[in-house]
Formats: sequence, structure tokens, C-alpha cells
Amino acid sequence: MSSYVEHANITVTDLNRTIAFLQTAMPDFFVRGGGKDELSAWCHIGSETSYIALEEELIDKPVDRISHSQLGVNHIGFVVEDATRVAENLKAAGFKQVSFDESHPSRKRAYFYDTDGIQWEFIEYLTDDFGSRNDYVL
Repeated sequence: MSSYVEHANITVTDLNRTIAFLQTAMPDFFVRGGGKDELSAWCHIGSETSYIALEEELIDKPVDRISHSQLGVNHIGFVVEDATRVAENLKAAGFKQVSFDESHPSRKRAYFYDTDGIQWEFIEYLTDDFGSRNDYVL
């Protein structure tokens, strides 16, 4: 068996808003489970084999963080069937697009912020050839 990423765990301010963002981008994602107590709530949203663990916490002071300029996660990337459709759906739902990159002949990439300012990347591969997909020189 090859190693792979099963899940990532992130803290958000509102589970329902983040679930709505992820399901707008990827309607096939479903909530696998969740729960809540007096201080927090959580859920796992994704597929049968991988997911994002979301934790909603009471945050007394928002963190001002600039992606790609400070320590921490810069973005989380998902392979999607149609990056253009994902971008259209997210824009129509009012989410902020960071960029849309079609410069590589083997992939398209759409970057968006969710309502917490977390950046997400949606990648559409245009070939099954891994050498071409993973060519970083182009």
C-alpha cells in the first residue's frame, strides 16, 4: 500500500458556512460524522476514503494571517473534475476567487477563500500522465 493523506484538521468559526463552501465546490462531499459539546462542534466532510476534519471553536480574537507570508497552512488542494465549473459555482455563491491558473498544459487550478479567509485550491488534471501532471518547469 502507498501512503496517502487521509485527512486534514482545521478550526473554523462556523461549521455550516464551511460545509456550504466545500459542498458548493464539491457536491459529492458529504458529512461522514460529527458532534458537539458546550465548547465546540466538529464534523468530518469528504468521501469514503479522505476528508477534512472541521472543528468549530469559540474564538475570542480572530487571527490576522497572510497566506504564503506567515507560518501555517497556505492552502488545501483538492482534485476536481472541472475546475472552471467549481470556480463558477463558488463565485456565484459569493466566495472570493484568489486566482485561476490555466498556464500549465496539464492542469487548471482555481484558488478561493472561504468565509474564514482560509485558502483552498481546486485542481483539474487534463491528462492521466503523471510525468506531465507533475512537471514544474513549464
